Amino acid sequence: QVQLVESGGGLVQPGWSLRLSCAASGFDFRLNDMDWYRQAPGKERELVASITSRFYTSYADSVKGRFTISRSNMKNTVYLQMNRLEPEDTAVYYCNTKDLGTDYWGQGTQVTVSS
Repeated sequence: QVQLVESGGGLVQPGWSLRLSCAASGFDFRLNDMDWYRQAPGKERELVASITSRFYTSYADSVKGRFTISRSNMKNTVYLQMNRLEPEDTAVYYCNTKDLGTDYWGQGTQVTVSS
């Protein structure tokens, strides 16, 4: 069974950093593209960053230059390093993968950026 478990969120001040982790199991992690999404209160879930099975990365314009997505195939874990956080980054962050036509999501981890 596909499982994605996010961790690493918290309350930080603007300009601080966080590293989110997503532990994956139940599928061939090395062959899957992995994504980070976020959802702010009252807004739709948006794609933040992606990393392919070949370690190609892409980012939303709003986080480009501040966030870095990475993965460890040995650990079956995808990471999101978030630097210079802004209040607008406040959201629940979700890990996502697609497998055999099905989207899988973690439970989410809360990131709050506030002074």
